[in-house]
Amino acid sequence: METNKMSNLNRIFTRNMLRHFIDGKEDNVYSSVVRRYTSDVDQKTNQELISEIYCELKNHYRNEYFYKNTLLNKLLLGVHSVNTTTALTEMAIAKSKADFVLINGKAVVYEIKTELDNLDRLSSQIDDYYKAFDHVAVVTYEKNLQQLQKVLESIDKPVGIYVLRKNGKLGTVQNPQRYTDDLNKEVIFKLLRKSEYEDIISQRYGYLPEVTQFKYYSACKKMFLEIPIEESYLLVLKELKKRMQLVKEEFVKIPYELKFLAYFMELTYDDYQKLDVFLERQYGGA
Repeated sequence: METNKMSNLNRIFTRNMLRHFIDGKEDNVYSSVVRRYTSDVDQKTNQELISEIYCELKNHYRNEYFYKNTLLNKLLLGVHSVNTTTALTEMAIAKSKADFVLINGKAVVYEIKTELDNLDRLSSQIDDYYKAFDHVAVVTYEKNLQQLQKVLESIDKPVGIYVLRKNGKLGTVQNPQRYTDDLNKEVIFKLLRKSEYEDIISQRYGYLPEVTQFKYYSACKKMFLEIPIEESYLLVLKELKKRMQLVKEEFVKIPYELKFLAYFMELTYDDYQKLDVFLERQYGGA
């Protein structure tokens, strides 16, 4: 597939594009992709056209968005529930960024390796993830499985393996097992926002440090590091689980293709109403 066509497809399933849809702005990239990848556009709604564009991703260009959206739909919404489980994405952990994290009673980091990726950084990424979480898994495609297993053998940690098959189903090769040897309190502390580590310290000690603003962060960090790792880890999961705020009754109405974007943009009730109007409307592009 030509580079500019790939680039345009990439730009459809982005926060900027969804915001354009919500705000009712005309978008040249959307119009261009509709003309290129769909048919009978004047007889279809925007939702029908977006579904056809997503099929193009599924069949010819399974990019990171396709993988992430599949994980959100199959795992968060299919296996778990937005009432019991929280998903996080692009989470900075040491020198890496976790593609997808699911937190309920436990936490699992999912590293995605699509047909467009290589495995060059995988070892260092997995090492980083185990500093912050005790379950790690890799999601990849079928032809990459043998190469992935070789890399994981050299790492020698109980990493899970999932395969996103050609039919869009997520297959389990091996489930991730708990591994706590590498958990690092300093790395874990850096995951937290100020309000989150304040909640943990207040809960654990019954007070917050009374020091100058200049010394406040260091004082909070010192108190956090004194909590036993088994205890602090669970307190951190509890805080991270609170992060995502959803208008759940509206989110369930979002089409499959846009679930990932809608979830992580934390849309307002008004946003959902405007998006629904756009999706139901007949296509009106040039």
